[in-house]
Amino acid sequence: MRGQLPAHLAGSANLPSIYNPLVPETATTRLDRVLAQLCLYEHPLLNFSARAKGEGVEIIIQFKDASVPVHTYHLDLHPRDLDHPQFEWSFQRLLYDALHDYFVEMFIRTPQDRADRRQKGL
Repeated sequence: MRGQLPAHLAGSANLPSIYNPLVPETATTRLDRVLAQLCLYEHPLLNFSARAKGEGVEIIIQFKDASVPVHTYHLDLHPRDLDHPQFEWSFQRLLYDALHDYFVEMFIRTPQDRADRRQKGL
């Protein structure tokens, strides 16, 4: 019976002519959606990849120059975000927010590092 209209609705003229049951997304289809979006991006400094993580997807952002000691950034995407009908539109915002966070985390020194400033006479 899955994918069929209930008997009491089968003859209703108020329903659309095509009935599409909601099919839950799987980790594989969610990962495929993210990988398809990541293929649209190329960056001269960063590599992007993704892997399934439980019900969601983890995006991995790495600095291309491995000789620079910079951490790898991990961004978890939750099923509610991945299954949203506007996912393709919101993906760019999620990615750009992650890139902002990643680049801020790359700072070696900031004005808040008072001990470091005192030590270096800054």
